[in-house]
Amino acid sequence: MKMKNATIVAALLAVCCAMHAQVMVKHLQPNQNSPIANGVWVADTLYLSGQIADPVTPAVYGDTKAQAFSVLSKIQTLLRAQGLDMKDVVKMTVFLAGDPDKGGKLDFAGLQASFTQFFGTKEQPNKPARSAMQVAALVAPGALVEIEAIAAKGKQ
Repeated sequence: MKMKNATIVAALLAVCCAMHAQVMVKHLQPNQNSPIANGVWVADTLYLSGQIADPVTPAVYGDTKAQAFSVLSKIQTLLRAQGLDMKDVVKMTVFLAGDPDKGGKLDFAGLQASFTQFFGTKEQPNKPARSAMQVAALVAPGALVEIEAIAAKGKQ
């Protein structure tokens, strides 16, 4: 209960501060035909839209491990274009579709195999907070992984 009250107080303080200060908001919209932005800067925080893997071939995306690696690489590219990197990621939300080759169950081990190549390494020891869940399906047929990320630009 104390945590819930602290969260409510923090949210109210954030709203009050926002009402008294101008906050920079910048939408990253390289594709004007897309209905969503790649991401949105709010002050020093970047909210990236969910990313899915690039297909290996026009109709094939690969297994969960391959897709997770592709998605994380795309996120890294988007971050770098904004002067950030994986070390700046503070929160990720992972959506996993069931893998037909695994009886419709999510392949959490496949996700982890790729995830640990980007986070908690000797070169990049930072680990974000993360939620992962199985969903019925993702937007692209054959897509097994979608990840959205929140990154914060730290003060130097």
